[in-house]
Amino acid sequence: MPNDILASAISVIQRFKKTITDDPFNIKRTWVGKDICKDKTKYKGFICYKNRVVGVNFNGYNFKGNPLSVKDFIDGIKTLVIVHLNSNNFTGEIPTEISSQKIPKLFELDLSNNKFGGSFPKAVLGATNLTYLDLRFNFLTGPVDPRVFKLDLDVLFLNDNYFSGKIPETIGRTAALFLTLANNQFTGEIPKSIGQAKENLLEVLLLNNQFSGCLPYEIGMLRLATVFDASMNKLTGPIPQSFGCLRDMELLNLSYNQLYGEVPETLCKLSHLEKLTLKYNYFTQVGPECRKLIEENVLDVSMNCIIDLDNQRNPDECEAFFLKKFQCPDMKSLTYVPCNVHEFSPRKINSVGRHQPDAKARSTTYAAINKPHL
Repeated sequence: MPNDILASAISVIQRFKKTITDDPFNIKRTWVGKDICKDKTKYKGFICYKNRVVGVNFNGYNFKGNPLSVKDFIDGIKTLVIVHLNSNNFTGEIPTEISSQKIPKLFELDLSNNKFGGSFPKAVLGATNLTYLDLRFNFLTGPVDPRVFKLDLDVLFLNDNYFSGKIPETIGRTAALFLTLANNQFTGEIPKSIGQAKENLLEVLLLNNQFSGCLPYEIGMLRLATVFDASMNKLTGPIPQSFGCLRDMELLNLSYNQLYGEVPETLCKLSHLEKLTLKYNYFTQVGPECRKLIEENVLDVSMNCIIDLDNQRNPDECEAFFLKKFQCPDMKSLTYVPCNVHEFSPRKINSVGRHQPDAKARSTTYAAINKPHL
């Protein structure tokens, strides 16, 4: 006979089972009997440890309901540690009961690729023991709550929703290693406070939003970062010289913006750089180090305004752009270099004269912007 805690979990599961109207993989037919933690053929999608239900893994099950809700389901199983509900049809709001008081050991919450709507789910802020939070590919709208960047997370995926407004300055407080805000409707400047996360933030995706203004030199303080992508925005101004301090950078993508000026030579000297994508901007100069990267197919400066290179913008288009007045509010900061670039190792290439495979192929954050195929 199951103990009281296990019996309670089974009762919650049986109630939830009745709300599922479409089960294409016949998962719920295994949810029978009381041997949830003894018979591995029973209760598929549930994980046990020491006679407790500690995990829910419904990834790719494509459950449907009328409606299908997490309320009174995951918050009803107090022993949960991991909840992965990726690629189903859950709707409604995330219950406030998802908190450290109600589910004290919950440290992974994946609600991605569902149909959750409404404003930013403040309920997740109460789950203070979370290290993994994935809300991508839903229909969430409005501003992001500043407190989410104060959670002690390793992974924060908010991409592919309809979040809008400015990114809170608390982004500099994030403990995350991997941060993805891509494919939303964020506006305003990239917060300068992002440089305060320099000791932990490894991969950052801000692409395909409405960010504007100049690149803050503080991005160059993310010295341990390996991936930074702010492409497909409305950024302008030169690339700050501080970007030469991104010593571990492997992939940097600033394409499809309105950046101009000279590509910093110190940036092109970075020893780990595998791909530098600056196409569809208005850069006018590249020095000898950057030209080496062009020859190695590491640097892409196509469709800019560099007069002695092929595949550039039409001169009339460049002239029209430079007739407009663009001015960064703090031009002096763009020349500030917060490191000793001479301490960095020289660039290395492999035996066939090419750099290692594109960092994008193995990036945790780039994988997060690919919608799962069911």
